Amino acid sequence: MRSLFLYSLVLLSALSCRTVPEEKKKASDIQDRDLNPPKASPLEKEVVCFVYHRFGDGRYPSTNISTGAFETQLKWLVDNKFQVLTFSQAIEYLRSSEAARRTAVLTIDDGYKSFYENGLPLLKKYKIPATLYINTETVGAGDYMNWEQLANAAKSGVEIGNHTHTHDYFLNQSASDRYTNFASEIETSQKLSEQNLGIVPSSFAYPYGEFDEKMRAIVKTKGFKGAAAQNSGILTSETDLFQIPRFPMSDAYAEGFPEKALMGSFKIRNQPLTPGLVYKSEKKPPLSLTLRTRGIRIDQMQCFVQGNNCTLNINKRSSEEIILTIQPTDPIINRRRTLYTLTAQDSLGQWRWYSHLWIDPNVK
Repeated sequence: MRSLFLYSLVLLSALSCRTVPEEKKKASDIQDRDLNPPKASPLEKEVVCFVYHRFGDGRYPSTNISTGAFETQLKWLVDNKFQVLTFSQAIEYLRSSEAARRTAVLTIDDGYKSFYENGLPLLKKYKIPATLYINTETVGAGDYMNWEQLANAAKSGVEIGNHTHTHDYFLNQSASDRYTNFASEIETSQKLSEQNLGIVPSSFAYPYGEFDEKMRAIVKTKGFKGAAAQNSGILTSETDLFQIPRFPMSDAYAEGFPEKALMGSFKIRNQPLTPGLVYKSEKKPPLSLTLRTRGIRIDQMQCFVQGNNCTLNINKRSSEEIILTIQPTDPIINRRRTLYTLTAQDSLGQWRWYSHLWIDPNVK
């Protein structure tokens, strides 16, 4: 039963900005349960980040969370004594000498009006901060918040982050244009935020969670504290701060909120710096990881490939490390973004999670 639950979580974790599979499942209230995780040592700070889009907007069920489900999640965080930080604050927390605490970050992408109208009042009610990533070209248009609303949100404890100007599919641009355009759009968004809000964003979120090595380097040179990606997972002191994972959250995923909030990380020595790119010559790309085995129940380790079966090969490297290779049994085709996910329990019964995103730019 636990394996079935985890498989469901994996399938639901592929949410990307504006492109999410439809789900008919209705969110129900989160039930009280014993979900106390093992206490982390001061050297094991972990932060779970979530990403939302729309709030109380039934027109878009795949990217929407009801106000009831969202309030239940906020209350659960308060009742379970979570420290909730903005994205930038979480990075500073990891760098600080502050003792480890249960910590969560709530991020919202795109800046839809429904956040201002339905999500923000609940954050203010529970005195919980959040980080909002805006694509500045759409500010004030259609369903998007205007500058006055963004200013009010910032005054209410919401960190404003950079999500580029147009929120384009940059990997579909030619190499000769991609990096110039990407850098220019980041700068445009920074200038507009400063001109209209008096704020220079200190954190960034990749549109659709898509980027390559040069794009990552560009973000790093712009002075941001860190950048949010779209693969699910846990932020730790060992995480690359320019591809921080986030768990997607909408009505379809609401029941899994406590389990994800209490998820632990793996200790992986050679995490890829960018998502993998799928080429026509390689339809079943393998992913190899070097994992520290201390406390991990290797015999219970499972891999999942979104929409496909997978094979997991384990080779012992030393008494403390193994080399894992995850590979889909079927070709990855007809899907732009595919997650490879690894799960296992540790000796204390806590579940650990890692995922890696593959992108096929040829799929629109």
